[in-house]
Amino acid sequence: MTLHRLSQRLGFERRLSILAIGTATPALALGLGLLWRSDLGLGARWGLTGAAVLCTVGLAFVLRRRAIYPLRTASSLVEALRLEDYSMRGRFEAADDALGDLVREINLLSETLAEKRLSALEATALLRKVMAEIDVAIFAFDPERRLRLVNRAGETLLARPASRLEGRSARDLGLADWLEGEPPDTVEHTFPGAVGRWGIRRSTFRQEGLEHDLLVISDLSRTLRQEERQAWQRLIRVLGHELNNSLGPIQSTAETLERLVARQGEREGWDEAEWRHDLDRGLAVIRQRSKALAEFVASYSKIARLPEPSLAPVAIAPIVAHATQLEARLPIEVEAGPELVVLADRSQIEQALINLLKNAVDAALETDGGVRVTWRKRARSCELLIDDEGPGLPASANVFTPFFSTKPDGSGIGLLLCRQIVEAHGGGLTLENRADALGCRARLRLPLADT
Repeated sequence: MTLHRLSQRLGFERRLSILAIGTATPALALGLGLLWRSDLGLGARWGLTGAAVLCTVGLAFVLRRRAIYPLRTASSLVEALRLEDYSMRGRFEAADDALGDLVREINLLSETLAEKRLSALEATALLRKVMAEIDVAIFAFDPERRLRLVNRAGETLLARPASRLEGRSARDLGLADWLEGEPPDTVEHTFPGAVGRWGIRRSTFRQEGLEHDLLVISDLSRTLRQEERQAWQRLIRVLGHELNNSLGPIQSTAETLERLVARQGEREGWDEAEWRHDLDRGLAVIRQRSKALAEFVASYSKIARLPEPSLAPVAIAPIVAHATQLEARLPIEVEAGPELVVLADRSQIEQALINLLKNAVDAALETDGGVRVTWRKRARSCELLIDDEGPGLPASANVFTPFFSTKPDGSGIGLLLCRQIVEAHGGGLTLENRADALGCRARLRLPLADT
């Protein structure tokens, strides 16, 4: 057996004792050698020899104890840290020796870990408080799709306390469908504790190296009702404004004509030509305002009767080419982008693009500027840009408000129709002032077709 293997079989304490005795052995042997060469008697020699051996062994064991005791203390401190007991502290006497430095560092580590645990506990308590107070249902599932965490809103939604929900599978809770594939943005659903329209969001997080699912369900019914009420209020204001604009002049003119006709029989020497002129002018006002009111109602009906799009894969380049060819007032610069195929109703998208180009050309003609069209790929969307060199949008203009227009003869429904068409395709439409030059940029996004 080699010396290394023998050392491994002996414990650290035994090795330390053997090392201490072995260190003192040369000096002991030399002393005993000199002792036995002296003139002392035999009994004195054996007595001094025994005393020397006992002192050597005793000092070895004292050295062993003095070396092992601090290590056991450090081991106890580290064990306390492992068990998350940060109250234990070691005592160090000297400020500049290795053992004192070791104990001091362990004490500092214990204080740091205690502060970290307190911060973590406070953060966890804050997180649980926030989760309990928010009105959004939150569910956390482990890799086996079993519920591990639910907040108060989730308990209300499923009409059961957390103690009866945690540990149950997503299938038992009726939530499994939203953990598979791509969850819908909004859904009409009946839960045990509530009925309405809900927003579904899902994400993942890792705990102890394992991936967990986080499901967030928010009630959209109240928000949608508030938005619907605000929409009705805006619509009523617009309708009231337009109706008053038309009915006010009609009523005033009708009263004037009524008085005019009633007085003709009482007046002598009245001028028939002047009377007919006043009458014709009043009837013209009534006719004009009635026509404007009829056009207003027709415009509103056009918005309300927008059909659902018939979606099909279609290349974006031919749509842009056809729409730009229809605008004859100004040459439109087209910078072709990549060959993209969108999922769209071609006729509706062409109509929206024609309206946007018409607005861009109207703006460019005011400043003798130009219009430029291009498109590019953004994630899974086709982004089409229409830049004009017109005066730009007014700071306070809300161009998508129904019947709002910055043009003297504008109807205020063109941009609204464009946005409704694009949003019905699952896309989006925004208007903003250009950052690189004077003018406006229309940004139209459409989903790409699966290829």
